[in-house]
Amino acid sequence: MTSIQVAQRGTGLLRVFNEAGVLSAADVHVAVRLGRMGREDSEAVLFAAALAVRAVRSGSVCLELARMREIGIDADETRDAATGIDPASLPWPDTDQVLTALRRSPLICGGPAGPLRPLRIVEADAEGGALLYLDRYYRQEQTLRRVLTERSLDHPVIDTALVRAELDRLFAEPLGAGPDRQRLAAALAATHWTTVVAGGPGTGKTHTIARILALLTAHRAATPKLPALRIALAAPTGKAAARLQEAVREQATELGLPELTASTLHRLLGWQRGRTTRFRHHEHNRLPYDVVVVDETSMVSLTMMSHLFSALRPDTRLVLVGDPDQLASVDAGAVLADLVAGPISAAPNPALGEVASVPGHVGAESISGPGRSGVDGEPGADGAVVGASLSGLEQRRLRGGIVRLTRGRRFGGRIADLAVAVRAGDADAALAILRAGGADVSLCAPDDTAAVRADVITASLAVTAAADAGDAIGALTALESHRLLCAHRQGPFGVERWDRMAADWAAAGGAGPEGPQAVWYPGQPLLVTANDHEARIYNGDTGVIIRRPDGSLRAALQRGSEPYLVHPTQFPAVVTVFAMTIHRSQGSQYDTVSVVLPEPESTLLTRELLYTAITRARTHVRVIGTEDAIRAAIGRRVLRASGLSRTASSASGTSPRP
Repeated sequence: MTSIQVAQRGTGLLRVFNEAGVLSAADVHVAVRLGRMGREDSEAVLFAAALAVRAVRSGSVCLELARMREIGIDADETRDAATGIDPASLPWPDTDQVLTALRRSPLICGGPAGPLRPLRIVEADAEGGALLYLDRYYRQEQTLRRVLTERSLDHPVIDTALVRAELDRLFAEPLGAGPDRQRLAAALAATHWTTVVAGGPGTGKTHTIARILALLTAHRAATPKLPALRIALAAPTGKAAARLQEAVREQATELGLPELTASTLHRLLGWQRGRTTRFRHHEHNRLPYDVVVVDETSMVSLTMMSHLFSALRPDTRLVLVGDPDQLASVDAGAVLADLVAGPISAAPNPALGEVASVPGHVGAESISGPGRSGVDGEPGADGAVVGASLSGLEQRRLRGGIVRLTRGRRFGGRIADLAVAVRAGDADAALAILRAGGADVSLCAPDDTAAVRADVITASLAVTAAADAGDAIGALTALESHRLLCAHRQGPFGVERWDRMAADWAAAGGAGPEGPQAVWYPGQPLLVTANDHEARIYNGDTGVIIRRPDGSLRAALQRGSEPYLVHPTQFPAVVTVFAMTIHRSQGSQYDTVSVVLPEPESTLLTRELLYTAITRARTHVRVIGTEDAIRAAIGRRVLRASGLSRTASSASGTSPRP
């Protein structure tokens, strides 16, 4: 076990919780420094400050003071085992005493040392207890609140007859019984400045994006004397941006869209290294676009989202797309999940009802008015978007510009049942599905590697055969036939160990390097770990080495229907990959997925992690782990505290609260 780094300046509670592994040395150092700058020596305040730093480092925006005792041992992947200390046995201070000390602290109120107030308290309300923020993250969250509120005060002026006609054209084919939520998403984007399109894998999110753009483009074209619609497509990573671009371009000819280019959010905002303003576009230099679409929004941090919101013009339509049940950003915040779960305060929008209702069915008031359930009437085959299948919750969400796509097309059967059980937190149902097994799902003990070994060898041989024949499409297709996913990077259940084992299995089966000195070989699976935008190579890209007819080697990367070939030496950074982390797999799909679960005690093992892993599979998901690990994963939610999902609350920071 790697020893815990102890901050030498930490004393009292800081020292105890640092040695126990609840706080890191960095958490303690920041708290001590803040105390010295603000002339604060209260042990309770410094301890709370350290926990607030720890919360941000763990992905939360703030610290829920009432739940601080639920914080466990830090999930440091370099440790092979826990400290053996039960966090509940530690000397946690009384929450009320901590809150009282914070209310009068100069770190909250300012003091003799100056106006420095690096901490903020949002007091308790009906939705939860007090929240402690680092000032930076409080301001970022308030930016989102302010911009969202301002953008919800009015709605775009539209030609309702034209929008409805375009909806009929773009969504002419009915999806079956019930409301067409893809059509409804397009109607929302036409009638709202901010639209959130949520949905799991295979629910048609990119299909919907393309039709939203086609609808808005047609509406602009019908308005005389206005320039063409300026559209920006963006995603948090280069890989996600490339996938979005290709998905939209594949539908561009059919829908009459111009050729669009997607970029990362950093490139969209104009990253400036070494400048006083981090991005070229901000609240004083807004983005020039009429429509901004952000895909994979679940992976966007609070900090990046606040930069984007600050740079938006008030009359820019913003469409946020993603799966709120997947793993969130590695940085602080789970903005998409907060928006979907948050309160709805927007005013009713009559135009939505006008373009989305169908004669003979539910009228405009059921969508734009107060949400109500129990609506009678089945939608017809003409693509009606309202009816009995829209619950009261869905109708309330519509007022806020939020719709969740529900019809999965990428997978079904037992995989879909398993994903639903995990998302619902039903461990008994999930285990029953896994125990029953079958063609779609299977459960293996941690030491039962026969099945995963067979899949690794079969996939590797197929990749190698196609690559050796110069068949790039065939090699990439075979590469997606199986993927080994892990929660950790290191340790007995981590990527490093399982990647080595899988490489050995493949080589023993005849799908390895051609010699001990070979750096590149046909069939070699690759993972890009750095961006090179000029070369169109992105962090997270996967590919395979193929042999060309002249005997030379090239790396084939997936780019829509046509592979993108580059010389291996062009990669800014690349590794051979047989296994990857579940985080890395987001946005990708494979025929069969083998998921290696760590021991139940791992704090990385969460419901969101397991759901993300399961939904990477198209035809079969294999869970390698114990039933205890599965129960632990389903029972443990990602604890990402934030105030965005609450109604607006006031913050202490100017004067103490009685």
